[in-house]
Amino acid sequence: MAVIITAILKAKPGKEPLLREELKKVLPASREEEGCVKYTLHESLDDKGTFMFYEIWKDETALQHHMEAPHYKEYRKNVADLLETREVYRLEEVVE
Repeated sequence: MAVIITAILKAKPGKEPLLREELKKVLPASREEEGCVKYTLHESLDDKGTFMFYEIWKDETALQHHMEAPHYKEYRKNVADLLETREVYRLEEVVE
């Protein structure tokens, strides 16, 4: 079963451009991973400096592989001092 992730990240004041650049860096390698169905980055129109990743992974194994990938670990290290908050939601589609 597919795993859907939304991760909402808010930059510390004054760190918005740096966070945006670090978030963009992780996109290409993540999209190339086996098991990645969708991996997009969005920025709030109403609250600049608030970003959201929307991800769809083929299954739990693919998600776990992503979290162990060197580029993901590097991204987490690079953004640690730029983040005010980080909220991650693991989701599944509600089927009628």
